[in-house]
Amino acid sequence: MSRSYCIHCQYPESACVCYALKRVSSQTEVMIMQHPSEVGHAKNTVRLLKLAMPQTRIYVGEVAEDFVELQHYLAAQTKPIYVVYPNEHSQTVAEAGASEAAIIILVDGTWRKAYRMLQLNPWLGDYPSLHLEVEDESQYIIRKAKRSDSLSTLEAAAHTLIALNPNVDVTPIFAVFNAMVQHKLTAMPAQVRARYNVDNIKG
Repeated sequence: MSRSYCIHCQYPESACVCYALKRVSSQTEVMIMQHPSEVGHAKNTVRLLKLAMPQTRIYVGEVAEDFVELQHYLAAQTKPIYVVYPNEHSQTVAEAGASEAAIIILVDGTWRKAYRMLQLNPWLGDYPSLHLEVEDESQYIIRKAKRSDSLSTLEAAAHTLIALNPNVDVTPIFAVFNAMVQHKLTAMPAQVRARYNVDNIKG
């Protein structure tokens, strides 16, 4: 039998996250450059971010030609634009003097794929880069990452929004994220779930 899906969140009805869904309002424009392999990934967090922030723009691709529409959009803007990705030239939000009235670009993919996308899109170098100062570990425990400081794209976006404006309420973003994580954990066999540090998940 085929699965039944929620018409609102597009998750299987058994894993619907609508009960945790509340919209977030922010002056910051969020642009996502998403690797094609992430689009259909069951644990991808960009779809959750889009639910909480419908104004989020998602562009799928790898090479510069895939992001022509995004490049044209950015070229027509007057707001400051930042790429959220740590590198030798990146700054914190405070160091960059960035404010909420900005456009942020996040690359959605594994570390390897995200780095590759940055290499294939040298035009991103025209914009200053931001890195985050986050003390808490990622709550994305259901998906492995090679780096201990890895954050999901949703978490990176939320923490950037907070850094740009501490008064922005990103609780709804984490609420829908945690709902998805809990659904995934609940669906796991007990012996598999025991491998994850469930106690570290914030409510």
